[in-house]
Amino acid sequence: MSNELKTVFKEIEDYRALDKDIILDALESALVSAYRKDTGASAAQAIKAKIDIETGRNKLFVEKEVVEDVMFDATEVTLERARFFEPEAQLHDTVEVQVEHTTNNFGRIAAQTAKQVILQKIREAERNALYDEFINREGDLITGTVQSTNARKVTLSLGRAEADLLRQHQIPGERYRTHEKIRVFVVEVSKSNRGPQILVSRAHRSMLRRLLEYEVPEIYNGQVEIKNIAREAGHRSKVAVAALQDGIDPVGACVGMRGIRIQNIVKELHNEKIDVIEWNSDAVAFISKALSPARVTGVFLDDDPIDGKTAAVLVPDDQLSLAIGREGQNARLAAKLTGWRIDIKSVTETVQGALDNLEIPPLDTLPERHADLIAESLRIMEKKRLELAVMPEEYKTLARFAGIVEQLLQEQRDEEHKLYIEQREAVRSTMASQLFELPMDVLAVSQEALDILEPFENIGEVMLTCLVDEERIMSRFTDIEGDPKSELRTALDIINAADLDQLLAEAFSIEEDDELEEEGQESVETQAEADATDDTAAAETDAATDQPEVMLDAFGQPIVQERAEEGAEAAEDVGEPVAEAPVVVDAPAQEKTERREELIVEVEIGEDEGEREFELERQKGKQQRRKDRQRRRQLVLDEESGEVIAKRRRKGSRGSWDEETWEDYDY
Repeated sequence: MSNELKTVFKEIEDYRALDKDIILDALESALVSAYRKDTGASAAQAIKAKIDIETGRNKLFVEKEVVEDVMFDATEVTLERARFFEPEAQLHDTVEVQVEHTTNNFGRIAAQTAKQVILQKIREAERNALYDEFINREGDLITGTVQSTNARKVTLSLGRAEADLLRQHQIPGERYRTHEKIRVFVVEVSKSNRGPQILVSRAHRSMLRRLLEYEVPEIYNGQVEIKNIAREAGHRSKVAVAALQDGIDPVGACVGMRGIRIQNIVKELHNEKIDVIEWNSDAVAFISKALSPARVTGVFLDDDPIDGKTAAVLVPDDQLSLAIGREGQNARLAAKLTGWRIDIKSVTETVQGALDNLEIPPLDTLPERHADLIAESLRIMEKKRLELAVMPEEYKTLARFAGIVEQLLQEQRDEEHKLYIEQREAVRSTMASQLFELPMDVLAVSQEALDILEPFENIGEVMLTCLVDEERIMSRFTDIEGDPKSELRTALDIINAADLDQLLAEAFSIEEDDELEEEGQESVETQAEADATDDTAAAETDAATDQPEVMLDAFGQPIVQERAEEGAEAAEDVGEPVAEAPVVVDAPAQEKTERREELIVEVEIGEDEGEREFELERQKGKQQRRKDRQRRRQLVLDEESGEVIAKRRRKGSRGSWDEETWEDYDY
């Protein structure tokens, strides 16, 4: 018996790749469950099992009460026998007593229960072991084998686990064949009842980072640092690198001898073009390099305190299309890489616009200081209008005049920003500090208006912006139906009339209730998953209980064979049907419009498609919680008393909103 147990124990340990203690714990739990099923012991009665793998013997210890006369042998024991196991036992004490019960005495139902418990424990331990194995590889590269493909995702085999390569994480234009080995980036690993759910990507920008670390020893050793990556998978990427050690060329190290290092990465990413750029702390120089291969005439920065950072970039006429790139790709990637919005302007159009507005400040000062340069620029622009040849020196003259114009405009913007900041500081000093701690959902405005105001983070910033420059914030509501501007003014007036200390305390109390509610919801979901697992095991045991007894004929052959095990395994192998992906019909392409005389390309900074999907998922929960808090809080102005009343309602016992449970607070 000991040899058979040791053999089976070793096979399970090797095949399942589990620790000895886990398997032993599963066997002991199975023995306890079988004993409970065989004897009908209560769940409140403590039962322990100990198995000796070397000898194959098992011991069962059952908790019993010490009494004088035993009436129920399953729960009571005499004082004499109790002191055999615990010498200091007294009457009415509870002691653990070894029972004379072996596995040979178990019936068919108890044996089937033990089997189901062992399978459940081992599967659960195997799932946890797989999760622990792959959670450590989150954010790293891994090689998988294509197992199946459909319109929605590609399933990869990682050995003992599977990974999902969703459509939005695939490189556009790349085709995957069954049994093909591909390298992917592990984005996320999460737990589930079917084992670890592994989400991988080939379009994530961090995959390019990991490939560079593997191919470039200087990056792996810390001599070269990757500052930022802007990637449009399958098309083009820009990488900003900086040297952390003197004497190292960061760009040359990444490209390699004759470009061998970067070519290996390009082949891995389906011939994706990769631009390696040296990072520079000077924003002007960095933006100029980020727009390569285009040549840049000048870069002029505008750090607006409200609208953010914008860079006006001047390029020669013959470099305009190259700087913009196909469908704005080059400028868009440069904006992602540098963190600045980029406006690209040609030299000729900038000069023409300045010549047409010389009477408008601040350009009205140019004729006095640069009369000769203006006259020369007018002559050159007339030659271009007549389609005459323009010499390179004349283009340099236009570029110098365009630079002077943009520099003058930048100085005016800097002066306006300085005055605006001083005005903001002066107004802020007169405002209550509690306003800058109030969350946005206290405002009694529509959810659409709250979404627009979300970048301001708190009510104090909204009120401060309205007091300094109301048009800056009201211009955001032009696309909303109704009268959102009046609604916002009324909501801010109500806040001003309220007791800010009490309103702030009310806001914090609701946020605490939300946190407690979320924790309770998580505990309910965890308990529901545990109950579902227990119900599955119970259902399997009940199904095994319903199996007919094995009957033997006159020759000793079984008439009815049990198929419980085969049925359970077949049920596991059958997967859920995969829903077919919806058919997406492309909308008709918009008609191309004629090129305007003044071409200004404005590129917004955005995230990669794969990262945007995750960000949207995270924002859904945040927006829903904000909506719930807003429904529970309402500020109204009592016309009779002239005071602001904060109405708040709580959830009823069944989780539904009760309109009768409003609580009024007078501020």
